[in-house]
Amino acid sequence: MKLIYDINDKPSFSQNLVFAFQQMIAIMAATLLVPMLMSSYAMSDGSTLNFDPAAALFGAGIGTIVYLFCSKRKSPVFLGSSFTFLGAYQAIIGMNYGYWGVVLGILFAGLVYVVIAFVIKAVGSDWVNKLMPTVIIGPIVTLIGLSLSGTATGWMATNGGAVYSLLTILIGFITFLAIVYASVHGSKSVKLIPFIVGVGVGYIIALILTLIGRAAGIEGLQIMSFQPFTDAFVPFSLRSIIDLPKFVFMRAINETPANVLPIDGAALGNIALTFVPIAVVELAQHIADHKNLGNIINRDLITDPGLDNTLMGDGLGSIVGGFFGGAANTTYGESIGCVAITGNAATSTIFTAAIGCMLLSFFTPFVAVINTIPKCVMGGACVALYGFIAVSGLQMIKHVDLGNNKNLFVVSAILVVGIGGLSLTFGTNPATGGPLLTITALATALIAGILTNLVVNGGKMSSPDDIVDPLTASVDQVEEVPFEDTNKKK
Repeated sequence: MKLIYDINDKPSFSQNLVFAFQQMIAIMAATLLVPMLMSSYAMSDGSTLNFDPAAALFGAGIGTIVYLFCSKRKSPVFLGSSFTFLGAYQAIIGMNYGYWGVVLGILFAGLVYVVIAFVIKAVGSDWVNKLMPTVIIGPIVTLIGLSLSGTATGWMATNGGAVYSLLTILIGFITFLAIVYASVHGSKSVKLIPFIVGVGVGYIIALILTLIGRAAGIEGLQIMSFQPFTDAFVPFSLRSIIDLPKFVFMRAINETPANVLPIDGAALGNIALTFVPIAVVELAQHIADHKNLGNIINRDLITDPGLDNTLMGDGLGSIVGGFFGGAANTTYGESIGCVAITGNAATSTIFTAAIGCMLLSFFTPFVAVINTIPKCVMGGACVALYGFIAVSGLQMIKHVDLGNNKNLFVVSAILVVGIGGLSLTFGTNPATGGPLLTITALATALIAGILTNLVVNGGKMSSPDDIVDPLTASVDQVEEVPFEDTNKKK
C-alpha cells in the first residue's frame, strides 16, 4: 500500500506524538484487559492474585522497545498483552504456584522463541516461504482478522457485559463510521488520526447518554462506568496523580499468598508443560503477523530484519514485559491495523508510543480515562482495525491463481477449518478440568493448509510455479507506458 511515512521516516515532533497517541489508544484496551482477567482466576482455596493493569502497560512498553532494538527498528508493530496464554495463567494460578509461577511460565514461553530464533539464524529462514507460501499465509492472515471479529461485535452488542443492547451497537457503529469519514473525507491532518477521531466521537456520545441516564435514572442509557475515576480519586491523595505500578516481580518478592506451593523441579516441569506448547503454536501467528505487516509496508520482514531477529525480539520482549507486567506480550493486530489505516510505518512512532505507555503507567488519571472508554466504542473501532487485517490477507490471495485446483483446495481447507473453529485438544488439566493442551482453530487451519499443500504438490513444500510474491505481482500488473518523444517537431 502507499505509505505516508516509511519505517525510517521521521514525522515532526508534534505529528509523532499524535501518531503515537493513536497507537496507544489502539492497543490500550486489550493490553489492560488481560491483567484484569488474570486477577479473576482463583487458586484452590478460592483466593485470587492481583495483577495491576498499569504494570502490564509498562511491561508492554518496555517489551516493545526490546523488540524494536532486536528487529533493528525495521518492524513497526507494538507488543501488547497476549490473550493466547489466558488458559495457561488460569491453570498455573489454579495449581497454586502464585506470582512466580506466572513469571516463570512467561519465561519458558519467551525462551521458546529465543531458541527457535537461534535455530533459524543457523539454518536460515528460506524454509518459511517454502512451507508457508502466499497461498497459505494469505488466508491465514484473513483468518486472524476474522477470528478477532467476534470480540469487536461482542463488545458492540453487550458493551463487554452480558446484556444485549441496540443502543451500544448504534454507538459502536457511529464510532466506526466516524473513523471511515475521517479517513476518507477528512482534511489532510484529520486523515492521519482517524482512530482518535472515531474513538473521541464515540466517547463523547457515550458520556452524554450516560450523564442523561444517571440524571433520569434510566439504566439503559448508562453506557459508561465511572468506577475507574472513583478508584483513582476516592480518597484523593498523591497516588491519585502519580503512582508506582505494582510490578509483578515486586509482588512475587513481597507477597506470599496462603497455600502457594514452592517452585521445585516438579513445579518447573508442570509450568513448562503448560506454557511451552502454546508458545510453539503461537509461532504460526508470529509469522503470519509479520508477513501481513510486511505486505502493508511493502517489505519482506521475514528476510530483513529476518525472522530470527523478530522472534528474538518477540521472545525477549515478552520475557522482560512479563517480568514487570505479569503478562506475556505478542505483536498486536490492532497496531498493524493502525499502521494500515494511517499509512504511517515510522518505527519512531512505535518507539514513542512505547515510551508513552511506560510514562503514563505512572500517571493515574490517564489510566483511569482509558479504563472508562466503553467497550462498545472500542468494538466499533476494532471493526475497522480487524477488518483491515482480514482485507490485507485477501489482497495477498488475489495474486494467487484460484483457477488452479491446487491452490483452491489449500485456501478452501484453511478457510473452512479456521472459520468453522476446529481446534484440537489433548489430555486433561487437573487444576481446571479443561484440556491440558489446545491447538487453536487458527493453528489447526495452518496445519491443514500445510498438509493440503504438501499433498497437492506431491510431497514438496511448495510449487514455485504457483507461488507469486505480492510485490512482484503488483509490479508485473503495471501497464507499460509508451514512450513519447516530446522533442519531436510537430
